[in-house]
Amino acid sequence: MTSAEVLDRIAPTREPDAPVVMHQNWHHLLFLHWPIPPAELQRLIPAELTIDTFEGNGYVSLVAFTLTGVRPVLTPPLPWISSFHEVNVRTYVHNRGRDPGIWFFSLDASSAIAVAAARAAYKLPYFQSQIDFLASSDPIPTIDFAAHRTDPGGPTPANARIQYRAMEGIVTHAAPGTIEHFLVERYILYTIDDEHRLRRARVHHEPYPLQRAEVLGLDETLIWAAGIRRSEGHPLRHYAREVNVKVYPLESC
Repeated sequence: MTSAEVLDRIAPTREPDAPVVMHQNWHHLLFLHWPIPPAELQRLIPAELTIDTFEGNGYVSLVAFTLTGVRPVLTPPLPWISSFHEVNVRTYVHNRGRDPGIWFFSLDASSAIAVAAARAAYKLPYFQSQIDFLASSDPIPTIDFAAHRTDPGGPTPANARIQYRAMEGIVTHAAPGTIEHFLVERYILYTIDDEHRLRRARVHHEPYPLQRAEVLGLDETLIWAAGIRRSEGHPLRHYAREVNVKVYPLESC
């Protein structure tokens, strides 16, 4: 097995030489991360993939954010379908010692159109959810994010209520070799298509402008619904204000 420490983690961050199929803007991203024994995660992912580790730990993450400007290339955003909220549960994997990326256990979105499109085009486990997002008018806004899965096709209860805000301080980019870079600078997602083949897709954006995050309240069952038992300890926390994202087509691994 290839050591996680020798994986090339820089190549996936470079912009692909491939056609862009979609543009998206991601806002008010909150990343929460918990260490999980790799064996507990390995049983939940395809056999072709291996749980990626940092100092021996696997990780599961809860990521909540808002999307705007979602549109296919050469198409203007449509106000009633181009903006919505999302929260996903993910872990970190590599493909036989190369191409470190993400495996999604679930992605809950407030747009029925986005859910249907992502399921069809990218074979991802998207679920329809009722998501309420409130941001205070403070210079550093406090975010109140509440998600309730309403999709009959997904395991329930699957809910999340998070109150969070960025902490004052310097905005930084994650340095290679750090836990921050391992967790957030991921540009490959893996999925299984209708013929049970491993596929992948790329995204690209500038490095996340990271800030420390303060979590004022957290009550969630999304990770439990994915079959994972996380610790009750405080998660690692990161916040990013905004990134502009290019999305690439699904491809063979």
